[in-house]
Amino acid sequence: MNKSRKAAIIVFVIGMGIFGYSQYASASQIGVIITESDLIEKTNRGSSYNVELEFENPSLLILAAGETDFFVIVDGKTVGEGKLEPFTLPALGSSSASGTFQTEPNLESQEVPIVKISGITKYDVLFSTIDVPFVFYPTEEQAREFIHQD
Repeated sequence: MNKSRKAAIIVFVIGMGIFGYSQYASASQIGVIITESDLIEKTNRGSSYNVELEFENPSLLILAAGETDFFVIVDGKTVGEGKLEPFTLPALGSSSASGTFQTEPNLESQEVPIVKISGITKYDVLFSTIDVPFVFYPTEEQAREFIHQD
Protein backbone atom coordinates (compact mmCIF):
# COMPACT_ATOMS: atom_id res chain seq x y z
CA MET A 1 0.00 0.00 0.00
CA ASN A 2 1.42 3.36 -0.88
CA LYS A 3 1.64 6.30 1.52
CA SER A 4 -1.07 8.41 -0.14
CA ARG A 5 -3.58 5.55 0.10
CA LYS A 6 -2.77 5.04 3.82
CA ALA A 7 -3.12 8.78 4.42
CA ALA A 8 -6.48 8.83 2.64
CA ILE A 9 -7.75 5.94 4.77
CA ILE A 10 -6.55 7.63 7.98
CA VAL A 11 -8.17 10.94 6.99
CA PHE A 12 -11.41 9.11 6.13
CA VAL A 13 -11.48 7.26 9.47
CA ILE A 14 -10.77 10.46 11.42
CA GLY A 15 -13.40 12.35 9.42
CA MET A 16 -16.02 9.67 10.06
CA GLY A 17 -15.13 9.68 13.76
CA ILE A 18 -15.58 13.46 13.98
CA PHE A 19 -18.84 13.29 12.02
CA GLY A 20 -20.12 10.45 14.21
CA TYR A 21 -19.27 12.26 17.42
CA SER A 22 -20.86 15.52 16.21
CA GLN A 23 -24.06 13.67 15.30
CA TYR A 24 -24.09 11.91 18.67
CA ALA A 25 -23.69 15.29 20.37
CA SER A 26 -26.56 16.66 18.26
CA ALA A 27 -28.74 13.63 19.01
CA SER A 28 -28.21 14.16 22.73
CA GLN A 29 -29.86 17.60 22.31
CA ILE A 30 -33.20 16.16 21.19
CA GLY A 31 -36.07 18.42 22.23
CA VAL A 32 -39.37 17.21 23.68
CA ILE A 33 -42.75 18.88 24.29
CA ILE A 34 -46.15 17.65 25.50
CA THR A 35 -48.70 17.86 22.71
CA GLU A 36 -51.55 16.05 24.45
CA SER A 37 -52.45 14.67 27.88
CA ASP A 38 -55.82 13.05 28.64
CA LEU A 39 -57.06 11.60 31.90
CA ILE A 40 -58.23 8.00 31.35
CA GLU A 41 -59.16 6.94 34.85
CA LYS A 42 -58.90 8.22 38.40
CA THR A 43 -59.03 5.74 41.30
CA ASN A 44 -57.84 5.59 44.90
CA ARG A 45 -54.62 3.96 43.54
CA GLY A 46 -53.82 6.96 41.34
CA SER A 47 -54.63 8.34 37.91
CA SER A 48 -53.99 6.92 34.46
CA TYR A 49 -53.26 9.20 31.51
CA ASN A 50 -52.76 8.96 27.78
CA VAL A 51 -49.94 11.24 26.71
CA GLU A 52 -48.40 12.33 23.45
CA LEU A 53 -44.92 13.84 23.32
CA GLU A 54 -43.28 15.38 20.29
CA PHE A 55 -39.55 14.85 19.83
CA GLU A 56 -37.41 17.13 17.64
CA ASN A 57 -34.19 15.76 16.13
CA PRO A 58 -31.41 18.32 15.50
CA SER A 59 -29.04 15.73 14.01
CA LEU A 60 -28.52 14.38 10.50
CA LEU A 61 -29.20 10.83 11.71
CA ILE A 62 -32.50 8.99 11.32
CA LEU A 63 -33.14 7.61 14.79
CA ALA A 64 -35.30 4.56 15.47
CA ALA A 65 -36.45 4.61 19.09
CA GLY A 66 -37.58 1.54 20.92
CA GLU A 67 -39.99 1.55 23.83
CA THR A 68 -39.15 4.54 26.02
CA ASP A 69 -39.59 4.58 29.79
CA PHE A 70 -40.22 7.97 31.36
CA PHE A 71 -40.85 9.36 34.81
CA VAL A 72 -43.02 12.23 36.05
CA ILE A 73 -41.25 14.09 38.84
CA VAL A 74 -43.08 16.67 40.97
CA ASP A 75 -41.13 18.89 43.35
CA GLY A 76 -38.20 16.46 43.20
CA LYS A 77 -40.25 13.32 43.94
CA THR A 78 -41.09 10.66 41.34
CA VAL A 79 -44.89 10.48 41.32
CA GLY A 80 -45.57 8.58 38.12
CA GLU A 81 -44.03 6.53 35.38
CA GLY A 82 -44.98 5.44 31.92
CA LYS A 83 -43.96 4.08 28.56
CA LEU A 84 -43.96 5.52 25.05
CA GLU A 85 -44.49 3.36 22.00
CA PRO A 86 -41.55 2.88 19.58
CA PHE A 87 -41.15 5.63 16.97
CA THR A 88 -38.80 6.82 14.24
CA LEU A 89 -37.33 10.30 14.40
CA PRO A 90 -36.37 11.67 10.97
CA ALA A 91 -33.16 13.60 10.41
CA LEU A 92 -33.63 17.31 11.20
CA GLY A 93 -37.33 16.60 11.80
CA SER A 94 -39.86 15.78 14.47
CA SER A 95 -42.08 12.87 15.40
CA SER A 96 -44.82 12.22 17.94
CA ALA A 97 -44.88 9.30 20.34
CA SER A 98 -47.92 8.12 22.29
CA GLY A 99 -47.96 6.35 25.59
CA THR A 100 -49.56 6.02 28.97
CA PHE A 101 -48.51 6.77 32.50
CA GLN A 102 -49.79 6.19 35.99
CA THR A 103 -49.49 8.67 38.87
CA GLU A 104 -49.72 8.13 42.60
CA PRO A 105 -52.89 9.08 44.49
CA ASN A 106 -53.31 12.42 46.26
CA LEU A 107 -51.39 14.56 43.82
CA GLU A 108 -54.02 17.29 44.00
CA SER A 109 -53.05 20.60 45.58
CA GLN A 110 -53.95 24.24 45.17
CA GLU A 111 -50.45 25.22 44.00
CA VAL A 112 -49.01 24.17 40.69
CA PRO A 113 -45.93 22.10 41.53
CA ILE A 114 -42.68 22.07 39.61
CA VAL A 115 -43.11 19.19 37.18
CA LYS A 116 -40.31 17.47 35.30
CA ILE A 117 -40.63 14.66 32.79
CA SER A 118 -37.46 12.70 32.20
CA GLY A 119 -36.50 9.46 30.59
CA ILE A 120 -34.00 7.63 28.45
CA THR A 121 -34.69 6.67 24.87
CA LYS A 122 -32.68 3.94 23.18
CA TYR A 123 -31.98 4.75 19.53
CA ASP A 124 -30.71 2.18 17.04
CA VAL A 125 -28.10 3.85 14.82
CA LEU A 126 -26.31 1.83 12.14
CA PHE A 127 -24.55 -0.96 14.08
CA SER A 128 -24.98 0.37 17.60
CA THR A 129 -27.50 1.66 20.11
CA ILE A 130 -27.21 5.00 21.86
CA ASP A 131 -29.04 5.99 25.03
CA VAL A 132 -30.21 9.58 24.90
CA PRO A 133 -31.65 11.09 28.07
CA PHE A 134 -34.35 13.72 27.82
CA VAL A 135 -35.73 16.18 30.35
CA PHE A 136 -38.76 18.38 29.83
CA TYR A 137 -40.17 21.04 32.15
CA PRO A 138 -43.77 21.79 31.13
CA THR A 139 -45.17 25.29 31.45
CA GLU A 140 -47.37 26.06 34.46
CA GLU A 141 -50.49 25.60 32.32
CA GLN A 142 -49.25 22.28 30.92
CA ALA A 143 -48.29 21.09 34.42
CA ARG A 144 -51.75 21.94 35.76
CA GLU A 145 -53.40 20.10 32.85
CA PHE A 146 -50.91 17.23 33.02
CA ILE A 147 -51.30 16.57 36.75
CA HIS A 148 -54.63 18.07 37.84
CA GLN A 149 -56.81 17.91 34.70
CA ASP A 150 -58.76 21.06 35.74
